[in-house]
Amino acid sequence: MNRKKKLLSGLDVAVAAGAEIGALCRPIVTRSEGTIYYIDHASTEELREKYRDDPNVDVNDLVDVDAVWGRQSLFEALGGKQVDYVIASHVVEHVPDLIGWFDELNAILQPEGQIRLVIPDKRFTFDLMRQESRLSDILAAYVAKARIPQTQAIIDHILNVRRDVHAGELWNGMKSLGSQAHTLADAISTAQDAIANGTYHDVHCWVFTPTSFARICGQLAESGLLQMACVNFFDTARNELEFQVHLQRCPDRKRAVESWQKMERAAVADDPRDNGPRYRFRLSSAPRNLYYLARRLRQRAR
Repeated sequence: MNRKKKLLSGLDVAVAAGAEIGALCRPIVTRSEGTIYYIDHASTEELREKYRDDPNVDVNDLVDVDAVWGRQSLFEALGGKQVDYVIASHVVEHVPDLIGWFDELNAILQPEGQIRLVIPDKRFTFDLMRQESRLSDILAAYVAKARIPQTQAIIDHILNVRRDVHAGELWNGMKSLGSQAHTLADAISTAQDAIANGTYHDVHCWVFTPTSFARICGQLAESGLLQMACVNFFDTARNELEFQVHLQRCPDRKRAVESWQKMERAAVADDPRDNGPRYRFRLSSAPRNLYYLARRLRQRAR
């Protein structure tokens, strides 16, 4: 399956209602395919101004943003609407408060709704020299109710992010570690600006491999801070730099924890270049197609 088919597997987007976060000019689901709400941190006009000189963003193709999420909760931003699924591609690593972010997504999901995540694998991105995120840092951001990246995340990102990193070269055994992108002075001044002025500096707050993401989610589920199970997982494919995790609301703590343990066992833990084909799994108790869920919900509403 290609990237989009993996991400939408088991969904009937023509019937189910969804939300996509940070689609910019490349939405996974278009309005012609089904009911979709586009969510971003700024309005379309503000995004057009922000990215006008960015060669990677075609400002003429930006989606029309339906909900601006930041100063108000996501539930408020969407006007109380609920959806069957949420898509977030290369978003979760940017959110200042991971636990709070999942809580807000939960608030807009139908009872058996799902979250579909695409997450960069630090081993094949400019984060390759950074340490994997720790549970303690995630809990600290949650306790602080962080709305902007925290000092430690800013400094770690700016100090350790690398230039000219190519996933294909890393997969083929080349020691393509790139070059240091910023200086220590850059890290200090940026962190000072965030503290003194509350400036939002867009960095990777969290750094994951499939194994570390599963382990942290399992720990959060065990403590009751994440009421979601892993229902599908696609490991990082050869020559690629991302993996996919599909989550579903799950009040059963034991089942949720077991699902994350299963993902952790399935993921290639160390150097996937030395292993065979990529792994994936689906929990047998998960719904095979949200079409049926959406149909039941609509019948119940009549």
